[in-house]
Amino acid sequence: MNGVIVVDKPQGWTSHDVVGKMRRLAGTKAIGHLGTLDPMATGVLPLVLNKATRLSQFYMKADKAYEGTIVLGQATNSYDADGEPVGEAVACSFNMAEIEEQLTKFRGVIQQMPPAVSAKKISGVPAYKLARQNKPVVLSAVQVTIRKLEMLGFEGNQLRVYVECTGGTYVRSIAHDLGVALGCGAHLGSLRRVRSGEFGIGQARTMAQLTHLSAEGRLSEALVSTADLLPDFAMERVNEEVARQIRHGRDFNTSPFNVPRDAKYVKAVDGDGEIIAIGEARLPNLYHPILVL
Repeated sequence: MNGVIVVDKPQGWTSHDVVGKMRRLAGTKAIGHLGTLDPMATGVLPLVLNKATRLSQFYMKADKAYEGTIVLGQATNSYDADGEPVGEAVACSFNMAEIEEQLTKFRGVIQQMPPAVSAKKISGVPAYKLARQNKPVVLSAVQVTIRKLEMLGFEGNQLRVYVECTGGTYVRSIAHDLGVALGCGAHLGSLRRVRSGEFGIGQARTMAQLTHLSAEGRLSEALVSTADLLPDFAMERVNEEVARQIRHGRDFNTSPFNVPRDAKYVKAVDGDGEIIAIGEARLPNLYHPILVL
């Protein structure tokens, strides 16, 4: 059970709740997630199991894709539906052209201010803990890239959107900032992550499905093995002798037919295609193992 299980996170669960449940289902403590989802959000939450947890560093900045609903006319302190209302609700009478004009401000490379109610740390303390204690929360804007921000529909005060963005982007900050730009206030009403890096919603299993598979001893059916992870990395198959050398931290050569000369990283895999190490380029087609599974 070394690999990734993609969970369709249910609403109301924290990412930590999902990890805790999966530890019981899989019978292992060595489980982590590849990018948190807020409790109100649903959708793709990839979990790394056992040896695959060591690959997490290559996923934390992966692009994400979301479908969500922005509610116009009311801001909240958390920028989403779980927060407390800020100010009075106002009626909205915008047309799609007016909204599209404002959405252009949030596409491309932007500076985004994280919500005060977030996991961003201030002197080692999560911002949301300070906010709940009514202590000052001073955060800095972060550069993010919004690759796509499209309207899927608009009815009443409900704007449905599709977002593709870099890791670390807060969709609820987009909702809040759009409300500021429109002058009416807004918050994120719902959010569903449909992609996280290479993992899509079509691979995701519900907690009920995973519980059923575990009860029947078939949880491995939900596993994405290490052989299928990091598909964008070049791959070099190694024999047992080279694998032994890699595990002792020695550099290894790659074939120029398999690995481009400018490839920064390479997957060293065994005869079954399972990853045994990630190598970093030292010279063209010479790699040093920086991570061994």
